[in-house]
Order: sequence, then structure tokens, then C-alpha cells
Amino acid sequence: MMIIIIPEKTPTKIKNFGIWLRYDSRSGTHNMYREYRDLGVSGAVTQCYRDMGARHRARAHSIQIIKVEQVKAANCRRPLVKQFHDSKIKFPLPKRIQQRNQLPRFSVRKPRTFYM
Repeated sequence: MMIIIIPEKTPTKIKNFGIWLRYDSRSGTHNMYREYRDLGVSGAVTQCYRDMGARHRARAHSIQIIKVEQVKAANCRRPLVKQFHDSKIKFPLPKRIQQRNQLPRFSVRKPRTFYM
């Protein structure tokens, strides 16, 4: 048996992936469909394994991936993926944390960590 690595056609563009899988839990076998956003198929599958481990305590040996398919934005079902399809999406500003050596030893006011 030979393994051939197929490179991504557009490795710098984020795509939506739908993953059909089957996993064994403590109560039986379950079928699932999950959606992820990633640069490639391997990244989406890695996200799936980590997500299944976190949410369902499923180990890698009990997960069987049936099919992975690229999904168009109009055909996405999950709200966690659909929220990033908005072209006017806004993210909060990051907090600013001052370096320890730039702070005075004693201060008369509490520090402001937010951008104004």
C-alpha cells in the first residue's frame, strides 16, 4: 500500500469543511456530521479529533471518519461556522499589558489595560 500526499489547491484561503464520522461512546455507536473552518483538510480533521475528545471524551481509536467534503458558505448548517461568513465582522480590541520594567514602583491610580 502506498500513501500519496495531495497538496491543497489554495493553501492560503480559509475553507469550510463538513466531516461525517462515526464514534463509539460508553453508551453505543453514534453517527455525526460536524463543520469546521480551516486552511486544509488535515487541519479540519485535526480540529475534529480534538473537538470530539473535548466535547465527548472520545479517543482517537474510537473515531472513524467516513467522509470529508468542502462545503460552500451557502450550504453550511452550523452557527459556529456561519458566524464567520459576515463580511462586516468585528472583533474586540486586545488588552494592553504594560511591561513590568516600565511601571513605577508605586502608583497613585490603578492601571488601565484597555485601549481608549
